[in-house]
Amino acid sequence: MNIKHSIGVFDSGYGGLTVFKSIAEKLPQYNYIYFGDNARSPYGDHSFDTVYQYTLECVEWLFAQGCQLVILACNTASAKALRSIQQKVLPVKYPNNRVLGVIRPTAEVVGGFTSSKTIGVMGTRGTVNSESYLIEINKFFPEVKVLQQSCPMWVPLVENNEHLDPGADYFVEKYINELLDKDNNIDCILLACTHYPLLIPKIKEMLPENVSLLGQGDIVANSLVQYLKNHPEIASKVGVEGKKSFFTSGDAEVFNTHASIFFGADVVSERISLNIR
Repeated sequence: MNIKHSIGVFDSGYGGLTVFKSIAEKLPQYNYIYFGDNARSPYGDHSFDTVYQYTLECVEWLFAQGCQLVILACNTASAKALRSIQQKVLPVKYPNNRVLGVIRPTAEVVGGFTSSKTIGVMGTRGTVNSESYLIEINKFFPEVKVLQQSCPMWVPLVENNEHLDPGADYFVEKYINELLDKDNNIDCILLACTHYPLLIPKIKEMLPENVSLLGQGDIVANSLVQYLKNHPEIASKVGVEGKKSFFTSGDAEVFNTHASIFFGADVVSERISLNIR
């Protein structure tokens, strides 16, 4: 029996929709299920164990919906949960399923965007404290120096739709200056949170001309294109009706309003219940 699957895309909330948007533009033919765990977001300040448990519950829900391949379009989940799921859970419970993240594909290419061999990484406290980007970038570009900056106010600004208001200027400028003060050779900044692309207009206004800005959407989408080419056994099982379904653990009406901003198109979602605790 030839069962067709969807590609699952997961985030703790809305930010992963910026990645999903890029993926859907690059691979519009496939069926997708997006799930945002808005009832428990943001993940950034939670412990490793809590993020792992939350992420695993959401991944298993997507598996139950027929997603053989799930993309963790969330830097915090990728940093704190991905490896444990890949190494401890999949081989035992889901040997035919795959879970991919956003950190490794970004680390594989980021070194090509710096001339000074010095880059800045801006992310949530959870992503920064995990040091995942320091570790992964060093594997591919050991000659590149990486400076990190946590930006705890950026996600709340974006999720409250205040990211383009004048009041956001203070926090945008504050974190940029704190990062650039760490090393004046930084010539590339990676936005290591999928919420942050909505702040790009303000960030660009405050960056020196010699500093480039790098988002993750196109990088992750291009990586997925290559992954599916390399794994036809997975690609051949994905439905090709171009369907997009959206689910949230939070309020669906609230999700729809905010999600449309991130996704750049109207979103109609359904609320589902997880084992919230």
